[in-house]
Amino acid sequence: MAAFIIEGGHPLSGTIYPQGAKNEALEVICATLLTSEKVTIHNIPQIRDVMNLIQLLKDVGVKVTSHTASNAAETGVSGLTCTFQADDLNLDYLQSIEFVKKCAQLRGSVMMIGPLLARMGKATIAKPGGDKIGRRRLDTHFLGFERLGAKFHHVAERSVYEIHAEQLNGCYMLLDEASVTGTANIVMAAVMAKGTTTIYNAACEPYLQQLCKMLNAMGARISGIASNLLTIEGVDHLNGTDHTILPDMIEVGSFIGMAAMVGNGIRIKNVSIKDLGIIPDTFRRMGITINEEGDDLYIPQMHHYEIQSFIDGTIMTLADAPWPGLTPDLLSVMITVATQACGSVLVHQKMFESRLFFVDKLIDMGAQIILCDPHRAVVVGHDRKLQLRGGRMSSPDIRAGIALLIAAMSAKGTSRIDNIEQIDRGYENIEARLNALGANITRVQ
Repeated sequence: MAAFIIEGGHPLSGTIYPQGAKNEALEVICATLLTSEKVTIHNIPQIRDVMNLIQLLKDVGVKVTSHTASNAAETGVSGLTCTFQADDLNLDYLQSIEFVKKCAQLRGSVMMIGPLLARMGKATIAKPGGDKIGRRRLDTHFLGFERLGAKFHHVAERSVYEIHAEQLNGCYMLLDEASVTGTANIVMAAVMAKGTTTIYNAACEPYLQQLCKMLNAMGARISGIASNLLTIEGVDHLNGTDHTILPDMIEVGSFIGMAAMVGNGIRIKNVSIKDLGIIPDTFRRMGITINEEGDDLYIPQMHHYEIQSFIDGTIMTLADAPWPGLTPDLLSVMITVATQACGSVLVHQKMFESRLFFVDKLIDMGAQIILCDPHRAVVVGHDRKLQLRGGRMSSPDIRAGIALLIAAMSAKGTSRIDNIEQIDRGYENIEARLNALGANITRVQ
C-alpha cells in the first residue's frame, strides 16, 4: 500500500486543469456495450476506477484502442481518448469466478447490467465494491429491470444474481429514489426495449444528461433530458458515435476548497461553468471569493473568509440533495474548508451513513467539530487563529481522502496519509499536479 508524506504550510499558486468527470466516464464507457460499432470517447481520466472498468470490458471481449491527448504534459492530466468496439463479446466470461471477483472490487461494474441486458438479453451481477461510506443499495436498479420484464435468479454458491430477459418492454415507472447509477442503468436497458418507457423521479445530474446525449447521438430516442421525467422510445439497434466527457465538477470543487485553504491565487481552467450547478455559490456562502473569467474560475488568496448566516440570522446549514441540489461528494471538502473560516456551519449529510466519520481525523489535527450523529456535524471555524497540526491518518474513501490532503497541506508540520489508493480511484496524478503549484507531497510505499 502507498502513502503520502505532506509537508504543510506551502502556499499554492498557478493554474490547474480538471480531469474528465469520473462518474460520467463510468457510465458512457459501459454504454459502449450497446452497439457493435465503434464508439470513441475523449477526455477519459486515467484513474484507478476508470482504468479497471476499461480492463473489465477488455476481458469481456471489447476491443479498446487508446492514445493520450497532446497537451497532457501542459495540463497534468491524460485526457485519454479511447475507441471501443463491442462486436465480439465473450459471454462465457460473465459466468467465470474471475469476472465476479473483479465486479466485487469495482462499483462501476454494476452499470454493465443495463447494456448487456438490452443487447444480449442476460447479465450477471455480483455485489459491487467501492467506498466504505454506508449502504449503497441496488434495489432501484433491480426494480427498474423487473418493470421492463427481466427475471432474477440468485445463485447462492457463487454469490451472484443472473438476470434474463427474452424481450424488454417499455413501461411507466416511478423510481423509489433518484439514483444516478440506477437511472443510468435503467435508461441503458430501456433504449432498445419494445415500446415507450417513462421514468419519473429520474436523476438529472450532468453525468446522466451527458449519457443521454451520447445515446441519442447513437440513435436512441430520449426526451426530457435535464429533467426528472425521461421518456424513451425503444429502437432496434444503436450506432457508433464520438463523445467528449465533461470536466469533473467534484475535482473543480475540491480545487476551490484547496485554493481557499492554502492558495495564493489559483486559476482552475476550462471548468464548464454551466455544468457546475450551485457548487460555486455554495462556496461563496462560506465566504470564498470566486471570480468567473470566461470558462475559468480564479480564486484569489483568502486571508480571511466568513461563513454567511441565513437571512433570519440562524446558523448556516449545508445539506446534500439530488441534482440540482448540492452533491454529497463535496461535503467532506467543505467541512475541511470550514475549519479555518470565521463562523460556524452545520453540515447535514443525508445520503450516506458513514461519510462523516472521517472528521475524527480533523479533530485530532486540532479542528473544532462536533459530530452530532452519523449524518450531522457542526464546524466551529478557527478564523486562521489556530493552525491545524500535522498527523498520521488513513483515507477511508475518495472524497474524505482529498479533504484530508487539503487539511494536511494547510497544517503545521508533516502529515502522513495511508491508503491513498482510495484517492487514486478519483484523482489523476494528484501529487504531481499539486506539487507543480508549490505543494510538498511525496508518495511512498
